[in-house]
Amino acid sequence: MVENSELRKAGLKVTLPRVKILQMLDSAEQRHMSAEDVYKALMEANEDVGLATVYRVLTQFEAAGLVVRHNFDGGHAVFELADGGHHDHMVNVESGEVIEFFDEEIEKLQKAIVTKHGFELVDHNLVLYVRKKEKQD
Repeated sequence: MVENSELRKAGLKVTLPRVKILQMLDSAEQRHMSAEDVYKALMEANEDVGLATVYRVLTQFEAAGLVVRHNFDGGHAVFELADGGHHDHMVNVESGEVIEFFDEEIEKLQKAIVTKHGFELVDHNLVLYVRKKEKQD
């Protein structure tokens, strides 16, 4: 459970909209949510937080390192809580579903490629765009 102390540690004042949005991101079944998704979930929970506030707070959370913004091709920005652990993503091009994965071999290969070219890996973002395979008869 995300706590108010995380807002303070990030240098943000604890306000009701920030607390509600942080709790929504923490408790949502869906790990990757757009601002509109957060807004709709708050409305369904009878929470009175405006869409403009949701956008503003998510931007503040991103700047503070509490959330990570992803701009997957063909879609709008989605946010996920920054949990400190690295993972990559697969995006189902038909449903929009986002699947997280981590593969040690891929990580090692990326580092080896960077080193081979005389660089040091600072950060990376791997997104695979996928669709369900049609069954072969």
